[in-house]
Amino acid sequence: MGESVLPSPEASPESEVFVAAAREGRFLIRRCTACGKPHWYPRALCPFCFGSTVWEQASGRGTIYSLSTMRRVDPPYTIAYVALEEGPIMMTNLVDGDALAIGAPVTLVWVAAADGTPVPCFRQP
Repeated sequence: MGESVLPSPEASPESEVFVAAAREGRFLIRRCTACGKPHWYPRALCPFCFGSTVWEQASGRGTIYSLSTMRRVDPPYTIAYVALEEGPIMMTNLVDGDALAIGAPVTLVWVAAADGTPVPCFRQP
């Protein structure tokens, strides 16, 4: 079997803080200062009310909301929507899981992309 390598994420001014924290092993999400809602994908303006947002530390815990395993590729891989403990749902990859199921708890693991940038993925605890 081959070895899966994640594509390198595009660098942007909005992602600099996230990537710097990821290199330190910290997982950040954004929260709106106006409506208070957390969201993923991190962006400067709230997707709910267009208020300004701030970075906050996230737990790195969640549950599988939905998933799909790609078995006709080498190596097979699983993508999923994970409902973060803080509320947002994010698309991600699942790694190291044998009995993956909707509703199963997962925890954050950093996987290096092709250029070494840490990418948030999840696995079963």
